[in-house]
Amino acid sequence: MSVRLSTVAFEAPDAHAIAGFYLRLLGYVVRAEEPDWMLIGPPEGGTALAFETSRGYVPPVWPAGPGDQRMMLHLDIEVDDLAAETARALSEGARLADHQPQEDVRVFLDPAGHPFCLWVREQPAPQ
Repeated sequence: MSVRLSTVAFEAPDAHAIAGFYLRLLGYVVRAEEPDWMLIGPPEGGTALAFETSRGYVPPVWPAGPGDQRMMLHLDIEVDDLAAETARALSEGARLADHQPQEDVRVFLDPAGHPFCLWVREQPAPQ
């Protein structure tokens, strides 16, 4: 059996605007584009992100409470320098979430309200 994850798809109020955010944040390239849809991915190949314009889009609430629109998934993005990449994500239009549950992870909301995390792998202590 040959199975591989090719794409993670998101709804958003404006597919091109949110795809542009992730193009800048991740250094991805455009793979395909239509008026209400955009596909982006790593330049060297690999799993892509697709964005579709949804006129009735309701952003998730994180952390969600009773009756809130819940997130369906979120992206975890490993970085080498959490402080520098936090500043860059904010400069690209991300918002820092009010609730930050871990020291080595920063939870953000993208411009369409999708949660995503930047995290840094814990470095072993020098010996």
